[in-house]
Amino acid sequence: MELIDEARAAGARLTPACQMLGLSQRTYLRWTEEGAVRTDRRPEIERPTPPHALSPAEVQEVLDACHAPAHADLPPAQIVARLLDENGRYIASESTFYRILRRHREQHRRGRARVPAPQARPTTYRADAPCQVWSWDVTWLAGPARGTFFYLFLILDLFSRKIVGWEVEEAETAAAAARVVERAVLAENCIDHPLVLHADNGSPLKGATLLETLRRLEIEPSFSRPRVSDDNAFSEALFRTCKYVPDYPREGFADLDAARSWVRTFVAWYNEEHRHSALRYVTPQQRHNGSEARILADRQRVYDQARADKPARWSGATRAWTPVGSVWLNPERDPSTDT
Repeated sequence: MELIDEARAAGARLTPACQMLGLSQRTYLRWTEEGAVRTDRRPEIERPTPPHALSPAEVQEVLDACHAPAHADLPPAQIVARLLDENGRYIASESTFYRILRRHREQHRRGRARVPAPQARPTTYRADAPCQVWSWDVTWLAGPARGTFFYLFLILDLFSRKIVGWEVEEAETAAAAARVVERAVLAENCIDHPLVLHADNGSPLKGATLLETLRRLEIEPSFSRPRVSDDNAFSEALFRTCKYVPDYPREGFADLDAARSWVRTFVAWYNEEHRHSALRYVTPQQRHNGSEARILADRQRVYDQARADKPARWSGATRAWTPVGSVWLNPERDPSTDT
């Protein structure tokens, strides 16, 4: 501070004088608030050792305790407790043990437990047309009594968001899942067509019966990463739409036929009438059968004509009624956006 004050008295400006000493102007002002010089808090400054810090001999004592054969497979919390019980010996706290082990690169997993394996990134798939990437899952539908459920299988086409296959079953089995897939493939006439079917890690969706069916139909299975809840977001969003429509029976379905009848009505409404917000508000069926571009072009012409009729009401461009294009499953994330 004295050097900066001396430089300023000689005619130097504050900012260059601070830069010469590795300070910012704001730091100088903060240190000299109310005329009192503050403590130097720059991270690169060498500070004196605190009086309560462990001596080198005490640090070595901690390491020796951790290196003892009786403590080879124990964490610091166990070691500290055993030293206290065996001979009333206290060296340092548990956190100090951990800090010293980390400093000496000795903080590793002990015992026979496996080291957590890093999870590989999920495979990225892109749907440019219908029947390229499907997503599916199973949800529970409440039955007539508390604790009883029916199981709804839904297969969703990622490109068009159309429900291409569904079934309500009394049991959640791989055999039932295989039947749903076979019916969907036949209904969409995509036998021997390259197709990816994405699912979570539920056992019915990974059973041997189902996997054999997928192999026979030449469908590539794809699965969510373990313990990752948002790798199957398309199907989860569909289930939310299904269970939040106004006529969803909150008290449960009387029987299996009632559940199937309601789901049949929902699927018809969803595919044929529901304007999907992710598809520029066209129905999944319109995007699936290729009429999306014509419908959106008609909307754009109406908007353009409305602006031409009364341009004073438009301060900028009109809404862009253009098709959304490709849909990605697990898209690669741009590293520059990571925080």
